[in-house]
Amino acid sequence: MRIVRFAVHNRVKYGAVEENTIRGLRGSPFIKFKGPSSAFTLDGSVHRLHEVRLLAPCSPSKVVCLGLNYHSHAEETKLPTPGVPLIFLKPPTAVIGPDDKIILPRESKRVDYEGELGVVIGKKAKEYILGYTCFNDVSERFAQREDGQWARAKGYDTFAPIGPWVETDIDPDDLKLETCLNGELRQSARTSNLIFGVSKLVNFVSQVMTLLPGDVIATGTPSGIGTMNAGDMVEVRIEEIGTLRNLVVKQK
Repeated sequence: MRIVRFAVHNRVKYGAVEENTIRGLRGSPFIKFKGPSSAFTLDGSVHRLHEVRLLAPCSPSKVVCLGLNYHSHAEETKLPTPGVPLIFLKPPTAVIGPDDKIILPRESKRVDYEGELGVVIGKKAKEYILGYTCFNDVSERFAQREDGQWARAKGYDTFAPIGPWVETDIDPDDLKLETCLNGELRQSARTSNLIFGVSKLVNFVSQVMTLLPGDVIATGTPSGIGTMNAGDMVEVRIEEIGTLRNLVVKQK
């Protein structure tokens, strides 16, 4: 099932995508979720996909991100492979949805895309994953180097695009992940190249902090990171999930 969060007639709802149609769900899937075999209840409403505005598919209390979690990215940066997952946080104020604009801060000098697989937590327990989504770990490199830690570089508003939906029925261990900039392929890898896989990450993070329904674990980016400029269109696409597309603009 592909679960979306969308706005229609001044209301925010959840729904299940079937081709070009959204069937409304009764209430929130995060409240109804009881585990991988959960059945969600439809509310009888039907909406055309092009007639609604897709939002970020979840409202996380936090986004837990991974540094250096692809072998190819470790090689690209010439940094040693970490012995344990390197985790950091993005604030919920950084989250935007599909087709929302990534805003370049006025003071920014180099802002990069980082396409990633996102893991969406369904219930307050380490074994309850609702599903998987596309994620872009937008990063300001000068701030990252200047600060020596990543909170400012990774935490600007709009620096955590998520979407277009949560796919519940896939195996995350060998999916193709690609990032395109203005239609040109820049990143291409499979999640089988992850240093720490999804199960390991969820277990590790949940021992550090409580994961709440709607929280996202961004599993890290492969090689091929690069700069985005105003007017660029960046797309993160993952096999069996879909494409997260965002336009880059200057801050006004």
